[in-house]
Amino acid sequence: MFGFSLNVDEDPIKVIFNGDLDIDSTEVVEEDLLPNIKSYQKVMLDFTEVLFVDSSGMGLLIHLVQTLQEEGVNVTIANVREEVMDVFNLLQLPDILGDDVFI
Repeated sequence: MFGFSLNVDEDPIKVIFNGDLDIDSTEVVEEDLLPNIKSYQKVMLDFTEVLFVDSSGMGLLIHLVQTLQEEGVNVTIANVREEVMDVFNLLQLPDILGDDVFI
């Protein structure tokens, strides 16, 4: 089960993902998360509690970051576990989203 929590008292606001980023995450991200964060100037996506990302989760993440960037939001991704980052690197996600997105 995927979920998230928001810490809007920080700058940038912090979105803490909890659970696997996969096909089941799509509805939560599209309907619950995206409308609530696209009005902020800076957003950090915290991956501390993400253990697994599949291909649909990768597509969802690319869509989320690119949509926010199109809205003028500065997006960063932090605290990615080594095994998840290995998959991101294998699929060249830092090249697609920009190396400055990952901190």
